[in-house]
Amino acid sequence: MTRKMLFDDWPARYDGWFETPIGKAVRTYEAEMIGELLSPEPGEKVLDAGCGTGVFTLDVLAAGARVVGLDISGPMLGIARKKTEGYPFSAIQGDMLCLPFRDGYFDKAVSITALEFIADARSAVDELFRVTRPGGRVVVATLNSLSSWAVRRKIKSQDDEEDVWKSAIFRSPDELLALNPCPGAERTAIHFEQDTDPHRVAEIERSGQSRRLRTGAFVAVRWEKP
Repeated sequence: MTRKMLFDDWPARYDGWFETPIGKAVRTYEAEMIGELLSPEPGEKVLDAGCGTGVFTLDVLAAGARVVGLDISGPMLGIARKKTEGYPFSAIQGDMLCLPFRDGYFDKAVSITALEFIADARSAVDELFRVTRPGGRVVVATLNSLSSWAVRRKIKSQDDEEDVWKSAIFRSPDELLALNPCPGAERTAIHFEQDTDPHRVAEIERSGQSRRLRTGAFVAVRWEKP
């Protein structure tokens, strides 16, 4: 199954998960961390590579940036277009390994939970750097191989040939940092479990982030392009 086909039947399921109580908490903390690392500014041109249905794209747009959302799945992009109506958003169907933009076109580039489905992650990150201007910023986030969430997803997917996570490649903070020679800063979020009592989520998350634990389910790296 190609990466394009993998995601074409997934939009409703993907968005639906973020409407569950634990999914809402996950989205909140992931969005907070991405916002701090990316720091989108009004008027900036930002690439959201692997934007999916636009779950996190809206936050970048709300900061006043102009966003180009790229995804390999047409159905995913269709939903993203609907969500972002009225915002300066352009949707392009394409592959992260061959971005259809000139060098240095964007002020910043971000990719959230897309590298899991790309074996040649270094080439994908190289493309993000290529299309980002000197002095710009690149932020990449994935599911953390050091987390219990990644272990459970892998185990669960083994019995389901159609599970989107079956082919996923989870990476650690150090593995993400090694995808580009520039010095990078890494952080993790989602230190609670999927079955954590919702009343304890905030307390656990505050503790994990304040202790700078590297085992959160969501890991992000920020690079500044020389």
